[in-house]
Amino acid sequence: MAKKKEVKKEELPKVHKDLEGFDISINTFGEINRSIDIEKINAFLNKNMDDKKLRNRNEK
Repeated sequence: MAKKKEVKKEELPKVHKDLEGFDISINTFGEINRSIDIEKINAFLNKNMDDKKLRNRNEK
């Protein structure tokens, strides 16, 4: 009796709801391919991430 190989489903990583469907890859030419526009990614990062370099800018 031959054993059947179980096919594992590729699990997608958990992502923020605003980035649902985001996929990124690098092609054979070294180019970055992404499923979401870079402007949308930058807007998300500006809204949700703290930039350590800009923390003390208002104090000067």
